[in-house]
Amino acid sequence: MTIVHTGLIYLLLVGLAYLWTLSRDKQKAQVAIKSGARALLNILPLLLAIFALVGLFQEFLPPELIESVLGKGNRLLSLLMGGLLGAIAIGPPLAAYPIAGSLLANGAWPPTVAAFILAWISVGIVTLPFEATIFSWRFALVRNGLTFIAALFSGLLLGGLL
Repeated sequence: MTIVHTGLIYLLLVGLAYLWTLSRDKQKAQVAIKSGARALLNILPLLLAIFALVGLFQEFLPPELIESVLGKGNRLLSLLMGGLLGAIAIGPPLAAYPIAGSLLANGAWPPTVAAFILAWISVGIVTLPFEATIFSWRFALVRNGLTFIAALFSGLLLGGLL
């Protein structure tokens, strides 16, 4: 199932929830629809900027460059770069696995690949402004910083287990 299919399923479920709410309390449903529309309009410029950044990262960080940076040469630098590249990558977590497999096949250090995957899934440098808007800058920075450190330590732990 593609992300488009998943999104359409979610939209269908939300639409059904609104229809159910309309049948129960029309006034509350109308308030909810207006509130949702307002939230969408407030967040839309930020979402567009995030998608534009995604395009830049995908164009200027080709897989060949990432693979050369994450090689076995300097393990500490490799680990940090793997974590940083994962932190700036954006996309569904499933997209990280084929890239990680390619990295391993091309001689990348397994802890670097683990840090890359964990940072991809849990750290969001590109989405940081969005997260800060929803929560707060302090929360977003602390959460992302701690999660980045955890991704690096998890990568090192994996290296000790392999």
